[in-house]
Amino acid sequence: MLDTILDQIIVWGNPILVIFIGIFSGWITKRYIHKRLSSLAGKTKWRGDDIILNSLEPHIVLWFFLAFFSIAIDNIILPEFFDSYKQYLSTIILVILILSITLSISKMLVGLFNLWAEKQGQGFPSTTMFTNFVYIIVWGIGVMIILDSLKIAITPILTALGIGGLAISLALKETLSDIFSGLHILLSGKVQPGDFAELDSGERGYITNITWRNTTMLERTNNVINIPNSRLSSAIIKNYDTRESSFSVRIPVGVSYDSDLEKVAQVTQEVADNVAKNLDICSKNQDPVVRFFEFGDSSVNLKVYFKAEKYGDQHSIIDVFIRRLHKRYDEEGIDIPYPIRTLIHKNAAK
Repeated sequence: MLDTILDQIIVWGNPILVIFIGIFSGWITKRYIHKRLSSLAGKTKWRGDDIILNSLEPHIVLWFFLAFFSIAIDNIILPEFFDSYKQYLSTIILVILILSITLSISKMLVGLFNLWAEKQGQGFPSTTMFTNFVYIIVWGIGVMIILDSLKIAITPILTALGIGGLAISLALKETLSDIFSGLHILLSGKVQPGDFAELDSGERGYITNITWRNTTMLERTNNVINIPNSRLSSAIIKNYDTRESSFSVRIPVGVSYDSDLEKVAQVTQEVADNVAKNLDICSKNQDPVVRFFEFGDSSVNLKVYFKAEKYGDQHSIIDVFIRRLHKRYDEEGIDIPYPIRTLIHKNAAK
């Protein structure tokens, strides 16, 4: 009886000890080695190392457990009729390992891709399309590897997918057109999430997202417009944020012909400089400019140019500037004339 118990302890004790060592090693690696590497990565300028370490961190203990569990199974001594079960366990361990690695790689690639897109200034982090493509490709490869490890022939599956894909592409022609149009929009940089754009059909607003089929535009009145990607790809678009978000604001002004134009220019410039200095929505990189440009029917006309931080800020700038300029003109005695038209009427001789 004692011999039997000792035999069972020998049979099961060593594998259990191996599994325990694996779990403990994984915990030590995660708790100390990975933490130390993360601390070092946090001091570097490149954020990619943080992304890589963060994608590995949730799987460290699992990988150590699976590796040592596989060793324990190979070393356990059981009757021959249990060999098939050992093979099943090994297959399950392999499948779990592949799934875990696939999840880690997909998270890592998406993070690195988003980091690259952010540096390129393409706005990809705000979209879901490329992220979904990365997930689909990585998980597709992972599933194929799992099927191959299960001794399932993947050639017929690929053939069936090819034939089925052709049929689906014909049935979903418009949907696929929207998908590839969305890819074209993102890669060409025609518009990006966050841009303020105006379409040739008259709609204008902020691009909030580019999805599989639609591009979402948010109007300044908070109305949401969903535009099919194929329509947007072929549309004529005025993008106010293609180069930079700053926006030029032009305000026309007219003064009386009796005015001292030097004084008008000086007063107008002072008011414009004061507005630009006090309003945060005015760009601080460029000073306002005052220019006379024509002799009008009843006034000498000039224009004042501001630089706003982004489109939409011009409304507040115009409002504040007109209020202050009107008050200052009144104080300085500068006349803003009414439109005057002289009519000459000749009576025809009878």
